[in-house]
Amino acid sequence: MNTNITLRDIAKALNLSISTVSRALTDSYQIGEKTKQEVLTYAKEHHYVPNRMARGLKEGKSRSIGVVVCSIDNNFMAQMLDGIDQYCSEHDYQLIMMQSKELFEQEKANVNLLYAGGIDGLLICPSYQTTDFSYLINLQESGLPVVLFDRLSDHIDTHKVAVDNFKGAYEATQHLINNGYRTIAHLNWNTQLSTATERFEGYKKALKDSGISFNKDLVKFCDTTNAVTLDDEIETAIRELMMLDEAPQAIFTATDLISTKCLEMLHKSGLRVPQDVALIGFSNTDLAEVLNPSLSTIRQPSLEIGRLAAKQLLSLISGKTNEPFETILLPTQIQVRASSQKSK
Repeated sequence: MNTNITLRDIAKALNLSISTVSRALTDSYQIGEKTKQEVLTYAKEHHYVPNRMARGLKEGKSRSIGVVVCSIDNNFMAQMLDGIDQYCSEHDYQLIMMQSKELFEQEKANVNLLYAGGIDGLLICPSYQTTDFSYLINLQESGLPVVLFDRLSDHIDTHKVAVDNFKGAYEATQHLINNGYRTIAHLNWNTQLSTATERFEGYKKALKDSGISFNKDLVKFCDTTNAVTLDDEIETAIRELMMLDEAPQAIFTATDLISTKCLEMLHKSGLRVPQDVALIGFSNTDLAEVLNPSLSTIRQPSLEIGRLAAKQLLSLISGKTNEPFETILLPTQIQVRASSQKSK
């Protein structure tokens, strides 16, 4: 049985009008602080739960936003989702979250389902396969606010939030160079999304600025859509790299998943880190400190990415700003540990 108290119950108990109670609960300037506190205290003590549907009908909104991500099976994505959830909860919005599993067709199906369900806006981290953004542009033109986060594209004009991938990759590669490594391999993922291309460009620029020639044989692009094949691909990539006439002294990996898998496969191949080959990678894993050896990482402000993306979307939904679309790139942080240190 539903025993939730209503606005009418609170109003009757405190001898106030329903409109006064409603305004007090939404922190209206029209209500005095003493009355606000009285209403809030009573509501809390009696476990009042706002009727989101009723409020949404009154405002002409569902007070829900759709979130489509590639997958939730890594720390980085989970942390971004936590940031989105925090901000939306603070502003009385609920999330409806779906996974594309890195498949473009599934991504489109997810978005269409969310749109049909009446979401007020969409946050999307595009799939590995996504190159066509026309379906999102069509939804934008029909009035649906859309914000991209983490993985960005120039093919759609909207608010976008991510990290400075170029600078993070540059700093990772420069760190290896500063530690005396000259032959540096790069493992990335084969997609046209900005995340991959900008990290590749940052790697190349750091080599160029240090007078090191770029060698395409030291770069391997992996398909990250399947965990089983990814293991095989990384194992093959490491074997091919180590068979080169000038084998790499160090490896810079471009994603969370590739970074941890690479360390695992180096161990499996009998290679010692960092004695035989040093390693640094983009990763937000909380286990970086306790891995053997501890893993040097480029850490991304994942919680802040999520919060900012949600903030940008809610600003579009509210329609209170006519500011032009902006792309926010947050700084990364290099965390140096044993895996990238020159062995003595």
